[in-house]
Amino acid sequence: MTGRYIQIEARDGSGTFRGYLALPESGSGPGLVIAQEIFGINHTMRDVADYYAEEGYVALVPDLFWRQQPDVELGYSEADWQRAFGFYQGFDEAKGMEDMQSAINALRALPEASGGKVGVLGFCLGGKLAYLAACRTDADVSVGYYGVGIDAALDEADHIKRPLTLHIAELDKFCPPEARERIVQALQGRPGVTLHVYPGVDHAFARAGGEHFHKPSALMAHERSIAALKAAIGPHYDLSALWDKHCEYEFATRNVDDTMGTMVAEPYVNHIPTMTGGVGYKALHAFYTNHFVNSNPPDTALVSISRTVGATQVVDELLFSFTHTTEIPWMLPGVAPTGKRVEVPLLAVVKFRGNKLYHEHIYWDQASVLVQVGLLDPGLLPVAGVETARKLLDETLPSNTLMPG
Repeated sequence: MTGRYIQIEARDGSGTFRGYLALPESGSGPGLVIAQEIFGINHTMRDVADYYAEEGYVALVPDLFWRQQPDVELGYSEADWQRAFGFYQGFDEAKGMEDMQSAINALRALPEASGGKVGVLGFCLGGKLAYLAACRTDADVSVGYYGVGIDAALDEADHIKRPLTLHIAELDKFCPPEARERIVQALQGRPGVTLHVYPGVDHAFARAGGEHFHKPSALMAHERSIAALKAAIGPHYDLSALWDKHCEYEFATRNVDDTMGTMVAEPYVNHIPTMTGGVGYKALHAFYTNHFVNSNPPDTALVSISRTVGATQVVDELLFSFTHTTEIPWMLPGVAPTGKRVEVPLLAVVKFRGNKLYHEHIYWDQASVLVQVGLLDPGLLPVAGVETARKLLDETLPSNTLMPG
């Protein structure tokens, strides 16, 4: 928990209710109201707010059960589930949506919420409220995860005037196939509405640590959520320039602290073929210091072939080359310098949170590297050496040379 609680004035004059507020490192950014699950402002919702603050948003989680009982904060035990369903059944949806608008207004009034634009993000109960926010409030964009009961409010769809993205779990027991089909039929193709159905996953697939958490779907949904939010309300960062600066510190100035300064508090790097890297600041700093930044040969070079910049990541296609005059622990661990020249295609998938680098997934053909340093005989296996790099630069070179006949 890195944020604080603030008081929100109810629009109907019935009192105030609290909300958990998390700020980005910069201290300001677009506003984002996060509509809770049925468990109140618990540790999960606070973690979500902190997470989106790291993405650059001024995130506010309003207490939507305050009219029944203020400050509800439940876990996921059987007893807490029963209590949560009780609050859900007693929830006044109309009043809840008024409270959502109050939270939107409160965010717009905060000096930290720059630009006056506010989005809504919701999960479970909050997923439906995100849909209703697109229908009933002046939120600039809404994103809902596995909303419960949207199919009962499809008659309001004509009121959607601003972008809406919905993440739908194919196996959601709270949204059976017939309900999901009604939602898709009613909303698909409407201007500004985007639907994503995630195959083979259940309700709450994006709740980290939950019974149905499915990391691949959660990652994909998060990227799509950030894309929708950034398109409507920002923030906008030059991810390409940020990645270039990171590479400059790694390969040109070779400064570990500067390199780490471009990254989030707890980043990670994974060189996929050799499983080298580090997870977390301490481990990654040690890896960069002892095995990477100062371990690359003096003539190491990166030549960009293509670059794709998305909402949350950069994908770089590169030609990586060096002369193996020093040991390279991250690429050729335990291999003494051979003096051989190596050129190999390399792919970097670089994820950002806000304006800081979160992780790197780095791919290359290790077989090609091993052939070029003389550790793998291409006459015995269907592998190639420098030819892979040459064909990357010249597609007219012969294809299928490894195929018999």
